[in-house]
Amino acid sequence: MNWHPDWAGVLTGQPLQWLISGFLTTFYVSVVGSVLATLIVVLLLVLRLSGNRVGNAVVACYVSIFRNTPLLVQLLFWYFAAYGALPESWRFYIGDNHPWAVLAGNIPWLTPEFLCAAWGLALFTAAFLLEEIQTGLNAIAKGQREAAISQGFSDWDLLRAILLPQALTHAWQPICGQYLNLMKLSSLATGIGFSELTYQVSQIESYNAHAFEGVAIGTLLYLFLGLLLGGLMSVFGPKPGARRQPLAVNKAGAEHGI
Repeated sequence: MNWHPDWAGVLTGQPLQWLISGFLTTFYVSVVGSVLATLIVVLLLVLRLSGNRVGNAVVACYVSIFRNTPLLVQLLFWYFAAYGALPESWRFYIGDNHPWAVLAGNIPWLTPEFLCAAWGLALFTAAFLLEEIQTGLNAIAKGQREAAISQGFSDWDLLRAILLPQALTHAWQPICGQYLNLMKLSSLATGIGFSELTYQVSQIESYNAHAFEGVAIGTLLYLFLGLLLGGLMSVFGPKPGARRQPLAVNKAGAEHGI
């Protein structure tokens, strides 16, 4: 008995709609998760570089917890435990139908699954991003920090204008890898019923038993999305040797003639 793949079984009708929906959902949750992870890692960097023992202890605990527990377990915790602990009125509001909370392609974002997936992916990825950026910071000569402080730079200006740009340049490729991992790890959110690409591929298999065709198309879509996001980060990311405009010293430094 000869078997031939039936691509029409996944590229037409309802299966095609599921694939498009899953692809867009994966793209959106990857973007939202990446933005949240970036904000979280900036906060963690401020705490770590503050020199405060309590702040350093908080960061160390955060990194230890999120790097050493499985992401799927974390997603299950946020969905079944943390979300379930929210006030009932909040859960009813999130679970209600909101026409304004729909992204292009008819993808709703104000749902328990989307919020828990984006939040869980962001927290998990931030722990790894922090260590990649720390590696870049370690490559910066200590004299630059001391010189900036002597010129009147505040801690925030020091991080924003001196340390972070150089750290990102030194460690940009590993950082890109962590953002791409976030996109790929979004497939684990199928464990909480999140209808991303892997979930939709599984649904096609149950719908018409086109497992090979569905997985093949899903794999190509993941590859395309990874190449797209990787290309965007390469184009808009920091370039080695790029020059930045010098930051003016703060008022305190200017008053002392620095």
